[in-house]
Amino acid sequence: MTRILLIEDDTDINNMTAEFLREKGCEAEQAFSGTEGRLLWQMKEFDLLLLDLMLPGLSGEELIRQIRAASRIPVIVLTAKNTLEDKVELLGGGADDYLTKPFELEELWVRIQVQLRHRGSIRGEKELVFKDWTIDREGRSLKAGGTLVELTAHELGIVELMMRHPKKVFTRQEIYEAVWQQDAFIEDKTINVHVSNIRAKLRAAGAQDYIQTVWGIGFKMAE
Repeated sequence: MTRILLIEDDTDINNMTAEFLREKGCEAEQAFSGTEGRLLWQMKEFDLLLLDLMLPGLSGEELIRQIRAASRIPVIVLTAKNTLEDKVELLGGGADDYLTKPFELEELWVRIQVQLRHRGSIRGEKELVFKDWTIDREGRSLKAGGTLVELTAHELGIVELMMRHPKKVFTRQEIYEAVWQQDAFIEDKTINVHVSNIRAKLRAAGAQDYIQTVWGIGFKMAE
């Protein structure tokens, strides 16, 4: 059964859309604020997200940013914004598609099916590769230069995040939010210790270290 998280503060739109999705055979989880939506996304597994932008608690734009730092789940935005600039900003900000309000439910369903087909190809991805590093996504393990490097779940999460976005400089706060899936303030040393441990394990395995420190900002992958 397809699992869809619907985040929309308009009760009528939320209930109407959820009922339609259930009639189509989907499991529709409903949230009415950005913070509630984030909590559900962190606690459960979904195949697709539908969300409004103007949400109480946490905006849709901020929620997409946090989700994109950790996941490639398809995101369709339901929005009242309809200018070209708005659409470009939405897609550039991490949304996979958008539908302007008011919308027809059947058109929404077609767009959902397109994204789910794309999601199927992503699910088939078993390995993530950067240079001579390979993450086995099913076995949750890292091989560097052909050597298995034993990492904790958080250490592997940091490596996977950076391998997925090798050109991005991540702040320590961004890494914490993406890997720990929390947005509380942290001390820099929390991430520093984990990166230091990753580097030590790479050295012990005789593997190349591609994690580069960007002083005053955070970390990125060396090109």
